[in-house]
Amino acid sequence: MQPPAPKPYQGCKGEAVINFRQLSYFIKVVEAGNMTAAAEQLNVAQPALGVQIRQLESELGLDLLVRHSRGVTPTEAGKLLFERARRILADVEATQRELQAFTTPRIDHVVLGVPPSLMLLLGPDILIEARRQLPGVSFSLVEERSVVLLDAIDRGQIDVAFSWNVPERADLQRTALLEEDLLLVTSADAVVEPGPVSFAQALNYELVIAGERGVIRNIVQAEARRLGLTMRLAYEVHSISSMKALIGRSGGATIMPYSLAPREIDSGDLVARRIERPSVTRTLYLVRPLKRAGFSREAEVLAFLDGLGARSLAAMEPYARPLR
Repeated sequence: MQPPAPKPYQGCKGEAVINFRQLSYFIKVVEAGNMTAAAEQLNVAQPALGVQIRQLESELGLDLLVRHSRGVTPTEAGKLLFERARRILADVEATQRELQAFTTPRIDHVVLGVPPSLMLLLGPDILIEARRQLPGVSFSLVEERSVVLLDAIDRGQIDVAFSWNVPERADLQRTALLEEDLLLVTSADAVVEPGPVSFAQALNYELVIAGERGVIRNIVQAEARRLGLTMRLAYEVHSISSMKALIGRSGGATIMPYSLAPREIDSGDLVARRIERPSVTRTLYLVRPLKRAGFSREAEVLAFLDGLGARSLAAMEPYARPLR
Protein backbone atom coordinates (compact mmCIF):
# COMPACT_ATOMS: atom_id res chain seq x y z
CA MET A 1 0.00 0.00 0.00
CA GLN A 2 1.45 3.34 -1.05
CA PRO A 3 1.74 6.03 1.68
CA PRO A 4 -0.40 9.13 1.07
CA ALA A 5 1.30 12.01 -0.74
CA PRO A 6 2.49 14.78 1.63
CA LYS A 7 0.29 17.85 1.79
CA PRO A 8 1.70 21.33 1.22
CA TYR A 9 2.85 22.98 4.44
CA GLN A 10 0.08 25.14 5.90
CA GLY A 11 1.57 25.91 9.27
CA CYS A 12 0.77 24.32 12.60
CA LYS A 13 -2.67 24.74 14.06
CA GLY A 14 -3.14 28.36 15.10
CA GLU A 15 0.18 29.34 13.48
CA ALA A 16 0.48 32.20 10.99
CA VAL A 17 1.73 31.39 7.49
CA ILE A 18 3.68 34.25 5.91
CA ASN A 19 6.08 34.42 2.97
CA PHE A 20 9.22 36.29 2.00
CA ARG A 21 7.38 38.46 -0.52
CA GLN A 22 5.08 39.78 2.19
CA LEU A 23 8.05 40.52 4.43
CA SER A 24 9.95 42.36 1.68
CA TYR A 25 6.82 44.36 0.78
CA PHE A 26 6.25 45.25 4.42
CA ILE A 27 9.85 46.42 4.84
CA LYS A 28 9.57 48.69 1.81
CA VAL A 29 6.27 50.19 3.04
CA VAL A 30 7.77 51.02 6.44
CA GLU A 31 10.90 52.49 4.85
CA ALA A 32 8.90 54.61 2.41
CA GLY A 33 6.26 55.61 5.00
CA ASN A 34 3.73 55.69 2.20
CA MET A 35 1.89 52.97 0.27
CA THR A 36 1.98 54.86 -3.02
CA ALA A 37 5.74 55.50 -2.83
CA ALA A 38 6.42 51.90 -1.81
CA ALA A 39 4.33 50.57 -4.70
CA GLU A 40 6.30 52.71 -7.16
CA GLN A 41 9.63 51.53 -5.76
CA LEU A 42 8.49 47.88 -5.88
CA ASN A 43 6.99 48.33 -9.35
CA VAL A 44 3.68 46.79 -8.27
CA ALA A 45 0.13 48.15 -8.31
CA GLN A 46 -0.84 49.90 -5.08
CA PRO A 47 -4.02 47.79 -4.62
CA ALA A 48 -1.97 44.57 -4.96
CA LEU A 49 0.50 45.87 -2.39
CA GLY A 50 -2.32 46.74 -0.03
CA VAL A 51 -3.73 43.22 -0.36
CA GLN A 52 -0.35 41.69 0.56
CA ILE A 53 -0.04 43.87 3.66
CA ARG A 54 -3.61 43.14 4.79
CA GLN A 55 -3.04 39.41 4.31
CA LEU A 56 0.08 39.65 6.45
CA GLU A 57 -1.84 41.44 9.19
CA SER A 58 -4.65 38.86 8.92
CA GLU A 59 -2.25 35.92 9.23
CA LEU A 60 -0.61 37.43 12.29
CA GLY A 61 -3.84 38.70 13.80
CA LEU A 62 -2.24 42.09 14.47
CA ASP A 63 -2.35 45.62 13.14
CA LEU A 64 1.10 46.31 11.79
CA LEU A 65 0.51 49.80 10.35
CA VAL A 66 -1.33 52.93 11.38
CA ARG A 67 -2.88 54.54 8.31
CA HIS A 68 -3.21 58.30 8.25
CA SER A 69 -3.49 61.14 5.74
CA ARG A 70 0.30 61.51 5.39
CA GLY A 71 0.94 57.80 4.87
CA VAL A 72 1.62 54.97 7.29
CA THR A 73 3.65 54.39 10.44
CA PRO A 74 4.38 51.04 12.08
CA THR A 75 2.68 50.00 15.32
CA GLU A 76 4.81 48.58 18.12
CA ALA A 77 4.20 45.11 16.67
CA GLY A 78 5.06 46.50 13.22
CA LYS A 79 8.34 47.90 14.49
CA LEU A 80 9.28 44.50 15.89
CA LEU A 81 8.38 42.72 12.67
CA PHE A 82 10.27 45.32 10.62
CA GLU A 83 13.53 44.67 12.50
CA ARG A 84 13.09 40.90 12.49
CA ALA A 85 12.07 40.79 8.82
CA ARG A 86 15.22 42.68 7.77
CA ARG A 87 17.35 40.17 9.65
CA ILE A 88 15.44 37.20 8.22
CA LEU A 89 15.79 38.36 4.61
CA ALA A 90 19.47 39.25 5.13
CA ASP A 91 20.10 35.74 6.48
CA VAL A 92 18.27 34.21 3.52
CA GLU A 93 20.37 36.20 1.02
CA ALA A 94 23.59 35.29 2.84
CA THR A 95 22.61 31.62 2.85
CA GLN A 96 21.87 31.71 -0.87
CA ARG A 97 25.29 33.24 -1.57
CA GLU A 98 27.04 30.65 0.58
CA LEU A 99 25.19 27.77 -1.08
CA GLN A 100 26.01 29.12 -4.55
CA ALA A 101 29.68 29.06 -3.60
CA PHE A 102 29.51 25.24 -3.61
CA THR A 103 28.75 25.23 -7.34
CA THR A 104 30.35 28.50 -8.48
CA PRO A 105 34.13 28.89 -7.99
CA ARG A 106 34.86 32.05 -6.04
CA ILE A 107 37.13 34.53 -7.79
CA ASP A 108 38.95 36.94 -5.50
CA HIS A 109 39.05 40.56 -6.58
CA VAL A 110 41.90 42.34 -4.83
CA VAL A 111 42.16 46.13 -4.93
CA LEU A 112 45.80 46.87 -4.14
CA GLY A 113 47.05 50.31 -3.14
CA VAL A 114 50.58 51.18 -4.28
CA PRO A 115 52.55 54.38 -3.58
CA PRO A 116 54.29 56.16 -6.50
CA SER A 117 57.74 54.95 -5.48
CA LEU A 118 56.80 51.28 -5.89
CA MET A 119 55.16 51.99 -9.22
CA LEU A 120 58.40 53.62 -10.40
CA LEU A 121 60.32 50.50 -9.37
CA LEU A 122 57.88 47.75 -10.42
CA GLY A 123 55.46 49.41 -12.83
CA PRO A 124 52.96 47.35 -14.82
CA ASP A 125 54.90 44.17 -13.97
CA ILE A 126 52.72 44.00 -10.84
CA LEU A 127 49.62 43.19 -12.87
CA ILE A 128 51.46 41.01 -15.38
CA GLU A 129 52.98 38.89 -12.61
CA ALA A 130 49.64 38.72 -10.73
CA ARG A 131 47.89 37.35 -13.81
CA ARG A 132 50.64 34.79 -14.38
CA GLN A 133 50.99 33.61 -10.78
CA LEU A 134 47.37 33.90 -9.64
CA PRO A 135 45.05 33.13 -12.57
CA GLY A 136 42.06 32.81 -10.22
CA VAL A 137 42.56 36.26 -8.69
CA SER A 138 41.65 39.60 -10.26
CA PHE A 139 43.93 42.49 -9.26
CA SER A 140 43.22 46.21 -9.55
CA LEU A 141 45.87 48.83 -8.80
CA VAL A 142 45.34 52.20 -7.13
CA GLU A 143 48.42 54.45 -7.26
CA GLU A 144 48.34 57.23 -4.67
CA ARG A 145 50.38 58.79 -1.89
CA SER A 146 50.39 56.81 1.36
CA VAL A 147 48.08 59.21 3.21
CA VAL A 148 45.51 58.91 0.41
CA LEU A 149 45.78 55.11 0.40
CA LEU A 150 45.03 54.98 4.12
CA ASP A 151 41.98 57.18 3.61
CA ALA A 152 40.81 54.81 0.86
CA ILE A 153 41.26 51.81 3.17
CA ASP A 154 39.13 53.55 5.80
CA ARG A 155 36.38 54.09 3.20
CA GLY A 156 36.49 50.45 2.13
CA GLN A 157 37.76 51.27 -1.37
CA ILE A 158 41.03 49.34 -1.05
CA ASP A 159 41.58 45.80 0.29
CA VAL A 160 45.30 45.97 1.01
CA ALA A 161 48.06 48.53 0.44
CA PHE A 162 51.78 49.14 0.56
CA SER A 163 52.18 52.40 2.52
CA TRP A 164 54.98 54.39 4.11
CA ASN A 165 55.23 55.23 7.83
CA VAL A 166 51.82 53.93 8.86
CA PRO A 167 51.00 54.75 12.50
CA GLU A 168 49.83 51.94 14.76
CA ARG A 169 46.02 51.66 14.81
CA ALA A 170 43.67 49.18 16.47
CA ASP A 171 41.66 48.68 13.26
CA LEU A 172 44.64 47.98 10.97
CA GLN A 173 46.92 45.02 10.49
CA ARG A 174 50.32 46.38 9.48
CA THR A 175 53.48 44.48 8.71
CA ALA A 176 56.81 46.31 8.45
CA LEU A 177 58.66 45.15 5.33
CA LEU A 178 61.71 47.36 4.82
CA GLU A 179 63.44 50.57 5.82
CA GLU A 180 64.67 53.00 3.15
CA ASP A 181 67.20 55.82 3.53
CA LEU A 182 66.34 59.40 2.67
CA LEU A 183 69.03 61.08 0.55
CA LEU A 184 70.11 64.60 -0.31
CA VAL A 185 69.37 64.88 -4.04
CA THR A 186 70.72 67.72 -6.19
CA SER A 187 70.98 68.45 -9.90
CA ALA A 188 74.01 67.18 -11.80
CA ASP A 189 75.11 70.80 -12.34
CA ALA A 190 75.11 71.75 -8.66
CA VAL A 191 78.49 72.27 -7.03
CA VAL A 192 78.55 69.84 -4.12
CA GLU A 193 81.22 68.04 -2.15
CA PRO A 194 81.28 64.30 -2.84
CA GLY A 195 80.39 61.82 -0.12
CA PRO A 196 77.84 61.78 2.70
CA VAL A 197 76.47 64.91 4.40
CA SER A 198 75.12 65.48 7.89
CA PHE A 199 71.43 66.15 8.38
CA ALA A 200 72.30 69.72 9.41
CA GLN A 201 74.25 70.23 6.18
CA ALA A 202 71.32 68.89 4.13
CA LEU A 203 69.04 71.48 5.76
CA ASN A 204 71.36 74.28 4.66
CA TYR A 205 70.13 73.77 1.09
CA GLU A 206 67.04 75.53 -0.19
CA LEU A 207 64.77 72.55 -0.48
CA VAL A 208 62.12 71.57 -3.00
CA ILE A 209 59.78 69.37 -0.97
CA ALA A 210 56.21 68.10 -0.81
CA GLY A 211 53.26 69.60 1.05
CA GLU A 212 52.62 69.29 4.77
CA ARG A 213 50.65 66.02 4.47
CA GLY A 214 53.56 64.33 2.71
CA VAL A 215 55.33 61.52 4.59
CA ILE A 216 58.84 62.77 3.71
CA ARG A 217 58.01 66.38 4.65
CA ASN A 218 56.78 65.19 8.06
CA ILE A 219 59.91 63.06 8.63
CA VAL A 220 62.25 65.94 7.81
CA GLN A 221 60.33 68.48 9.89
CA ALA A 222 60.11 66.14 12.89
CA GLU A 223 63.84 65.42 12.83
CA ALA A 224 64.64 69.13 12.40
CA ARG A 225 62.50 69.99 15.43
CA ARG A 226 64.15 67.25 17.47
CA LEU A 227 67.58 68.66 16.70
CA GLY A 228 66.57 72.32 17.01
CA LEU A 229 67.22 72.96 13.32
CA THR A 230 65.25 74.88 10.68
CA MET A 231 64.30 73.62 7.25
CA ARG A 232 64.80 76.10 4.39
CA LEU A 233 61.81 75.70 2.09
CA ALA A 234 62.34 77.05 -1.43
CA TYR A 235 59.43 75.41 -3.27
CA GLU A 236 56.48 73.34 -2.11
CA VAL A 237 55.56 70.86 -4.84
CA HIS A 238 53.01 68.02 -4.65
CA SER A 239 53.98 66.26 -7.89
CA ILE A 240 57.07 64.02 -7.84
CA SER A 241 57.78 64.59 -11.54
CA SER A 242 57.48 68.36 -11.10
CA MET A 243 59.75 68.22 -8.07
CA LYS A 244 62.49 66.43 -10.00
CA ALA A 245 62.17 68.80 -12.95
CA LEU A 246 62.35 71.82 -10.65
CA ILE A 247 65.50 70.54 -9.00
CA GLY A 248 67.16 70.21 -12.37
CA ARG A 249 66.13 73.69 -13.55
CA SER A 250 66.51 75.71 -10.34
CA GLY A 251 69.73 74.23 -9.04
CA GLY A 252 67.92 73.46 -5.80
CA ALA A 253 67.92 70.28 -3.77
CA THR A 254 65.53 67.94 -2.03
CA ILE A 255 65.51 65.20 0.56
CA MET A 256 63.97 62.09 -0.94
CA PRO A 257 64.49 58.32 -1.17
CA TYR A 258 66.18 56.64 -4.09
CA SER A 259 62.90 54.91 -5.04
CA LEU A 260 61.31 58.20 -6.11
CA ALA A 261 64.03 58.95 -8.68
CA PRO A 262 65.74 55.67 -9.63
CA ARG A 263 66.14 56.43 -13.33
CA GLU A 264 67.39 59.99 -12.82
CA ILE A 265 69.89 58.95 -10.14
CA ASP A 266 71.14 55.93 -12.08
CA SER A 267 71.58 58.02 -15.25
CA GLY A 268 73.39 60.81 -13.40
CA ASP A 269 70.78 63.48 -14.17
CA LEU A 270 70.37 63.82 -10.40
CA VAL A 271 73.05 63.23 -7.78
CA ALA A 272 72.19 61.43 -4.53
CA ARG A 273 74.27 61.64 -1.34
CA ARG A 274 73.70 59.75 1.87
CA ILE A 275 72.59 61.69 4.94
CA GLU A 276 74.37 60.79 8.19
CA ARG A 277 74.63 62.15 11.74
CA PRO A 278 71.79 61.23 12.00
CA SER A 279 70.47 59.20 9.11
CA VAL A 280 66.80 59.64 8.27
CA THR A 281 64.66 56.78 6.99
CA ARG A 282 61.12 55.78 6.15
CA THR A 283 59.43 52.39 6.66
CA LEU A 284 57.31 50.47 4.16
CA TYR A 285 54.34 48.54 5.57
CA LEU A 286 51.82 46.12 4.14
CA VAL A 287 48.49 47.28 5.52
CA ARG A 288 44.97 45.84 5.52
CA PRO A 289 41.85 46.55 7.60
CA LEU A 290 41.10 44.00 10.31
CA LYS A 291 37.34 44.14 9.64
CA ARG A 292 37.67 42.98 6.02
CA ALA A 293 37.17 39.27 5.37
CA GLY A 294 40.10 37.23 4.13
CA PHE A 295 40.61 36.15 0.54
CA SER A 296 39.57 32.67 -0.57
CA ARG A 297 43.18 32.15 -1.70
CA GLU A 298 44.63 34.00 1.28
CA ALA A 299 48.00 32.24 1.47
CA GLU A 300 48.70 32.64 -2.25
CA VAL A 301 47.71 36.32 -2.31
CA LEU A 302 49.90 37.11 0.71
CA ALA A 303 52.81 35.16 -0.78
CA PHE A 304 52.49 37.21 -3.97
CA LEU A 305 52.47 40.47 -1.97
CA ASP A 306 55.52 39.31 0.00
CA GLY A 307 57.23 38.75 -3.33
CA LEU A 308 56.45 42.32 -4.40
CA GLY A 309 57.99 43.57 -1.16
CA ALA A 310 61.13 41.51 -1.78
CA ARG A 311 61.43 42.79 -5.35
CA SER A 312 61.03 46.37 -4.12
CA LEU A 313 63.82 45.83 -1.58
CA ALA A 314 66.14 44.44 -4.25
CA ALA A 315 65.43 47.45 -6.50
CA MET A 316 66.21 49.90 -3.67
CA GLU A 317 69.56 48.44 -2.68
CA PRO A 318 71.94 49.62 -1.34
CA TYR A 319 69.66 52.27 0.16
CA ALA A 320 67.22 49.92 1.95
CA ARG A 321 67.26 47.07 4.48
CA PRO A 322 64.75 44.29 5.21
CA LEU A 323 62.77 44.35 8.46
CA ARG A 324 61.53 40.77 8.27
